[in-house]
Amino acid sequence: MLEKEDISKVSRSKRFEIRIAGFGGQGVVTIGRILGEAFAIYEGKNSTNSQSYGPESRGGACKSEVVVSDGEIYYPNVRRPDVLIALSQKALDTYLPDLKEGGLLLIDPTSVKDIPFPDKYRIHKIAAMEIAHRMGSVKYQNSVALGALHPLIGDILEESSLRKAIADSVPVETVAVNMQAFDKGLDSAQRKSG
Repeated sequence: MLEKEDISKVSRSKRFEIRIAGFGGQGVVTIGRILGEAFAIYEGKNSTNSQSYGPESRGGACKSEVVVSDGEIYYPNVRRPDVLIALSQKALDTYLPDLKEGGLLLIDPTSVKDIPFPDKYRIHKIAAMEIAHRMGSVKYQNSVALGALHPLIGDILEESSLRKAIADSVPVETVAVNMQAFDKGLDSAQRKSG
């Protein structure tokens, strides 16, 4: 049970929730792990990361969640995300009702075609799968998505922290190409918002 003093800390803490959803093989779990590490290790914030996925290694439903706070995290799961990254239509249909009104919705228009109530959210589109495919492999779409996300949440996460977390999380022989994918996502997001 929380003491009265602890409850007042909760109300003063800034809590930020991110949910990433799609299907296995899209890098959903990797995006969550990279974000969690960037916040915790390189930003010095409190952060939790949880994942859930079906028994299928590829193609099954998958989600990853990150909670970040400058104070204690008393409940580690996402309830009302500030950000939803939806990499498939099924993920959007399942998790959009939880997104806060006015929250950031980042989608890949290659696989997400229908957005109910689009005026309720700040929608940003990034063709992560298409960009990654042009780079030679769709497995880089997670780095493209992270690049697109950064300018949209840059006020709470430094670009250098995200780059370091990517470099720590991918095989050493793919660091350069993942950085290129990140740059392509970053460039695409900055062109659209500029």
